[in-house]
Amino acid sequence: MNKKHVQSEQTKKRVADAARALFAKKGYKATSIEDIVEATGSSKGNIYYHFKSKEGLFLYLIEEWDHEWEMKWQEKESLYTTTIDKLYGIAEQLVTDDLSHPLTKAADEFFNNEEKTSEVEERITEMVARHLTFNQKLIQQGIDNGEFKQENVENLALILESLIIGLSQLSRKSNREGALALYHLAVKVLLHGIAKQPG
Repeated sequence: MNKKHVQSEQTKKRVADAARALFAKKGYKATSIEDIVEATGSSKGNIYYHFKSKEGLFLYLIEEWDHEWEMKWQEKESLYTTTIDKLYGIAEQLVTDDLSHPLTKAADEFFNNEEKTSEVEERITEMVARHLTFNQKLIQQGIDNGEFKQENVENLALILESLIIGLSQLSRKSNREGALALYHLAVKVLLHGIAKQPG
């Protein structure tokens, strides 16, 4: 890696770190590119060179958060012996991460903002596709282990992702215990349904 490339990566990291702190403090809408310029000493052109737009910069931070979440999960996945236990473990990590992450509020603002460029929409689609692949692998593992019935894995992955997105949005105002109870109930409903068994 040459010196110029190293400096470029250092600048990118400095901008990302400063922007993360600003978005966490002020929110997505209230943070301007000018704020980031002021906080980093980088020019607007330099910021656009690395991230193309404010949206692109924020999405970069969301992708970093997503990657960190996956790394944390990989570190503790082996603690769970069954796929069912893993679903409950994922629920716990989601609650802990969602309620305590500094970008949670700004992310809500960002995703609820209707105006997005096609490039940003594409990157969001790619991120969701990664989540669906993660869910599919987990569900397939449960089927292969004989824990889950043979069902359409793609559809179940989509249902699980929809459940997670919905819970994430609706449990924000709950305390940790309340959110965790809600996620656990959701996993239970996903696993067993709510229809009463005859007899």
